[in-house]
Amino acid sequence: MAAITAKDVQALREKTGVGMMECKKALVATEGDMDKAVEFLREKGLAASIKKGGRIAAEGAAYAAVIDGVGVVVEVNAETDFVGKNEKFVDFVHGVAAVVAKSAPADLDALMAAPYGNGRTVQEEQQEMVLVIGENIKVRRFARYAENISVPYVHAGGKIGVLVNLESDLPAEKVEVIGKDVAMQIAALNPRFWDKSQVDDATLEEEKKIMMVQMANDPKMAAKPEKVREGIVTGKLRKFYEENCLLQQSFVKDGSMSVEAYIASAAKAAGGSVKFLTAVRFEKGEGIEKKQENFAEEIAKLQK
Repeated sequence: MAAITAKDVQALREKTGVGMMECKKALVATEGDMDKAVEFLREKGLAASIKKGGRIAAEGAAYAAVIDGVGVVVEVNAETDFVGKNEKFVDFVHGVAAVVAKSAPADLDALMAAPYGNGRTVQEEQQEMVLVIGENIKVRRFARYAENISVPYVHAGGKIGVLVNLESDLPAEKVEVIGKDVAMQIAALNPRFWDKSQVDDATLEEEKKIMMVQMANDPKMAAKPEKVREGIVTGKLRKFYEENCLLQQSFVKDGSMSVEAYIASAAKAAGGSVKFLTAVRFEKGEGIEKKQENFAEEIAKLQK
């Protein structure tokens, strides 16, 4: 029998979606025959998970938490919104977050190979969830902040998870109030940038180009001197920052000030300083193309 390599195990894992250890056992049992290894896994009762592995999982939950002082945000997908509320699924999501906090994985592959805490890896536990719940379950992404003060926020029971990272000389409990307000702003308005300083030149040039074309197509604006039009563009760019950059946005709880001004004001009132550093916003299913069901078409097919 030829030696079974890590590459062989990985290939079977990608083909079936089954955990690394189970894949290795299957290859050993079938003397390295890939097709027989797939059949072996099916015979062991993993056929359901193999079949489900190709189905679209765009629901599930985004979750953020601070665990042992480490800020974590994760997204775990399922096929239906109903499963996103399943107790076993929720426990799995929380368990994945705990692994991220404890193991500090470098990437998703490292996370999936990390110990879940019950003798299985995260990959193997995910596979167990597929079998138990009966849907395709997939850990999609995560972020982790071990430094400074992190504040988590979960919106609408897991539709959106936000993790804000702040620097402050205040006690954590005072910073949390400010951080939650900022996190709720991020959840609601989903800013493209955190600060106007992050807006790259290409984006600015594109915005200026659009504004100039709009004015050129407006007879009243086109007749104005170039200097006047440039001043108008400057004003429009300020509006662009206010709409697209978190710190320049109008604070949702008090429209009289920007988010940046709110942070400074709230920190001063608390007797210290707070600096926004960064944040992560995960919205479940974001960017995943969901399957569109046409029930009328399905019924018509059944009647043929």
